[in-house]
Amino acid sequence: MTMKRDSVSSPLPDVAAGPHLGHPLPLEWVGMQDIALPLWLEEGGQAQQVHAWADVQVDLPDPHVKGIHMSRLYLLLDAFAAAQPLDAGTLAAVLRRMVDSHADCGSTQARLALAFPVLRRQPALLTAGLSGWKSYPVRLQASVSAQGFALTLTVEIGYSSTCPCSAALARQLLADAFAARFGEAGIDGIAARDWLQEHASLATPHSQRSTATVSVALTEQAELDLFPLIDLVEAALATPLQTAVKRADEQAFARLNGANLMYVEDAARRVQAALAQHYAQARVTVRHMESLHPHDAVAQAGQLA
Repeated sequence: MTMKRDSVSSPLPDVAAGPHLGHPLPLEWVGMQDIALPLWLEEGGQAQQVHAWADVQVDLPDPHVKGIHMSRLYLLLDAFAAAQPLDAGTLAAVLRRMVDSHADCGSTQARLALAFPVLRRQPALLTAGLSGWKSYPVRLQASVSAQGFALTLTVEIGYSSTCPCSAALARQLLADAFAARFGEAGIDGIAARDWLQEHASLATPHSQRSTATVSVALTEQAELDLFPLIDLVEAALATPLQTAVKRADEQAFARLNGANLMYVEDAARRVQAALAQHYAQARVTVRHMESLHPHDAVAQAGQLA
């Protein structure tokens, strides 16, 4: 049911436009957080809608202005969400409109953070036609100020890591057990194979799910290119997490882990070296969620201005 206001009633009160009775101080940022927002992305030649969460603020430098116009920011953000596609240029444009919308507040800066997962199909390593969905958390942090437009893209990418030290210790145990069984004399190949089939896993190295969180600085003219960035990192690490697998795919994954033993330091250096070839500013933080320890191993490389 729609309710109509009496045309002769008094206007609605506007408390924000009243006198400033508090402390007359400038504020660095004022705005809103965790605004639900549908966005469209163009990645890999296909469009997908994502459920994003937005943080948006402007500065309030005039100590005599009581507050900002949050509804203006919200409506601009809502209109921005309908623009296609999401890219650096549309982010810059909406931020400038936010600053302009608050000229009466003296605002000269605005910032917008967007957090959302991007979905991508992951094919199995070997089995034709087998695939599943992987989710990659993404965060965009954009701002405009007197210094211009700035944009940082951050993506979290999962992978598997196997400890080189643990692998060496496991190999030593296997070698000692093999020598104890077969000695120094000539070895019967069939007997050795049968023994290894049963005993080769008497000690196994520890491995764990791990994450690489990469951040890169982009210009206003840049494409987001989320999938190429993900591909770059996964190729550098060589052990991306899998989705749907059959036994042949699981065996292939075990082979990849055995061929790519890495400490957390190795992983950080691999990724940073790959990023440096494509981005002027990049940073990576890797985290190995240890299966040996109750704590995690972490490493970071690179920096952003």
